[in-house]
Order: sequence, then C-alpha cells, then structure tokens
Amino acid sequence: MSFLRWAPTFLGFPVGGWLAFQMAGSVTGPLTAALAGVIAGAVIGGAQWLALGRAAGWRWLAATTVGMGAGSALAAVATGAGTTTPALVMSGLVTGAVVGAAQGVVLRSGLRITAVWAATVSLSWALGWLATANVIVDAGNGYVAFGSSGALMAMAVTGLVLRRILGPGAPRGAVGTPAAAAAASEKAVR
Repeated sequence: MSFLRWAPTFLGFPVGGWLAFQMAGSVTGPLTAALAGVIAGAVIGGAQWLALGRAAGWRWLAATTVGMGAGSALAAVATGAGTTTPALVMSGLVTGAVVGAAQGVVLRSGLRITAVWAATVSLSWALGWLATANVIVDAGNGYVAFGSSGALMAMAVTGLVLRRILGPGAPRGAVGTPAAAAAASEKAVR
C-alpha cells in the first residue's frame, strides 16, 4: 500500500471530531462518548476505507465505527471524561487499543499482526492526543477525536506500520485478502 494513499486519512479525525461534537455535544460520560465515538468512527473509518479500497469495505468501516464507540465509552469511564493532558492521552491509549484490535481482526493476518496493529493504533492515538493537547486552546470542550496536529502524527505512524504489514506493493484493496495475509505472515516470520 502506498503511504501517499494513506496520507489524506488524517482529515477523518478533525472532520469526524467536529461532526461528532456538532451532533452529540461534549463528551461528558460513557453514553455521550459512545455516541460521539460512533459518529467520528464512521468518518475516520470512511476516510481509511477510501485509502484501503473496497476490499476492506464494510468490515473496516464497521470495525472502526463500533471500535471507536466502544473505546470512547471505555475511555470516558477510565478517565471520568477528563480533558487534562494525561486524561486525553489515556483516552487515546484506550480508544486506540479497541479500534486497533477491531481493525486488526479485519486485516485477517493472525494474532501477532492484530496485536501489533492494536498497539500501533493505541500508541499513535495517545501521541495524537498529546500533540493536540499542547496545541488546542479549548480541550475542555470534551472532543472525542483529536485535531489536525495529532491526526498528522497518528496518520504518519499508522501509515508506516500499515505499509509494513501490507507490503509496499500491495494492491489497493489488499486488506483481508489471502494474499495480503500470506505476505504479512511471511514478513512477520522474517
């Protein structure tokens, strides 16, 4: 997969976060977090689906949407829906782990790749919130997704790892195909 193809996916975070804020309001607890997470997750998953192609289709979109709803609710419980920098970083770790695990299943490349992807998304989303928390002036508003500064960071990290998992020559839409799984397994063994 081409890194340049993945690059525009960063837009899903600020657009999805803004739309979620407009529709669900501030994250104040698990219920608002779940609703906002589903909305933002659908936008983020849609942006990533465009990069990955139709072979990822509804499975990637569903995994991202459901994963972000569940992960955001769990993060709100873990942090008390806090908006301090440590709470936002923890939200990124928790939500990213749930989304990454759900997306990792869609990759269908085995438990090791699923774990690597879950860890990658978790850490990159924590870094995304760390970057955004140091740039954003109104973090206290309770957003469910980080802004552009964090999105660029998360996109770069996930894009590089996803390229390694799928391989640089993987055709568009190679996610979840037997060839992609075989190539990923072979690379993981090396």
